[in-house]
Amino acid sequence: MSDTPWKTENWFTSPWNFAPEVTKDWKFPEKIQIHDVTLRDGEQQAGLAFDFDDKIRIAEALAEAGVHRIEAGMPVVSKDDAKVVQELARRDFGPKVYAFSRCMVEDVKRAVDSGVKGVIMEVPASPHLIEHGYRWDLERAIDLSIESTNYAHDQGLEVVFFPIDFTRSDINWVIDLIDRVGQEGHMDGLALVDTMGATSIHAMQYFVRSMKARFPDIPLEAHFHMDYGLGIANTLMAVSEGVEVIQSTVLGVGERAGNVPMEETVMALRTLYDIDIGIKLENLKGLADLVRDVCGVIVPSNRPVVGDDLFKVESGIIATWLLNCGDEFQTDVLPFRPRMVGQAEPETVMGKGSGIDTVKEWLARIQVNVEDEKSMDVLMAVKDWGLIHKRLMTPDEFNALAKDVLGL
Repeated sequence: MSDTPWKTENWFTSPWNFAPEVTKDWKFPEKIQIHDVTLRDGEQQAGLAFDFDDKIRIAEALAEAGVHRIEAGMPVVSKDDAKVVQELARRDFGPKVYAFSRCMVEDVKRAVDSGVKGVIMEVPASPHLIEHGYRWDLERAIDLSIESTNYAHDQGLEVVFFPIDFTRSDINWVIDLIDRVGQEGHMDGLALVDTMGATSIHAMQYFVRSMKARFPDIPLEAHFHMDYGLGIANTLMAVSEGVEVIQSTVLGVGERAGNVPMEETVMALRTLYDIDIGIKLENLKGLADLVRDVCGVIVPSNRPVVGDDLFKVESGIIATWLLNCGDEFQTDVLPFRPRMVGQAEPETVMGKGSGIDTVKEWLARIQVNVEDEKSMDVLMAVKDWGLIHKRLMTPDEFNALAKDVLGL
């Protein structure tokens, strides 16, 4: 860690992030991995459908970005899903490939046939879901979990427990359930699953510490959802308590409000905690654009890290700061340099919120130099135009308006 990890050539965050009072309780593991679930959980977003070529393209881009693990799909779902899992499992392209399965031997057989090295195994973990969702009795759920995890282990697969609806159960009840399945079945890793995104940041700390205390030798993984917008914060809390694997999707695609988005999470680790987990940050924008284009999701223009308009500056005072600071002092105005994540350089744009310095800059582009009073006339005309059209001006529109106002 540098002497000023909050301020580097590429970012400028709060020095409070690294105050001794803040860092003294950190328990970050030495190695943090990204387990991408875009191809499986991400596709569960309503209306999304990836074909074979889509999934291969996304997987290759994930590998190029340095993602450590890819959950390629659930082979039992369809022949197409099985084909994707098999194709990715046979490749030696960087990431370790996993399949997803229910706690049923037939599901695991399909995963074995696909050639993966590991399997994420869905274990029902709340009485209400077992009773009402699955319509099983508890002993059936336990017996199936024990049988299938043992079978997966006997076939040489790494087995990661995935207890669905983990966080809405009585914690002692669900720990006892997992312990029994782990003792009588097999468990190499345990995913802490907040299926409904219904856990507060403070409860997440309690959750992780409880699991670490009961299963001190089992690697933990974080799989959270964004129903209350807390998935990223909860993930950061979890890894700060020692969780080693982050399960996330590109753009946060997924069921309901989606999964934890990889882009914001890895950027927060890098710039707010000075933790480099090996992801190529410069690939984030391109990766996000690929998934957007493939699945047709709408990405807000001001989406953190990867939004198209994130670094377009309209506000007059901010534009003045940007123009005055230039490239050398760019992070005095921005939290991080756009090129760090594959974004274009920041630019001033023209609209109702623009100020006099932006007008002067845009006039200079067309080699028009007038006194401040005339520039102010142009600015007032821009603001009137912005109120009428309620959008940004194109350069051609500005040029025409400016020439009209100035009588050129």
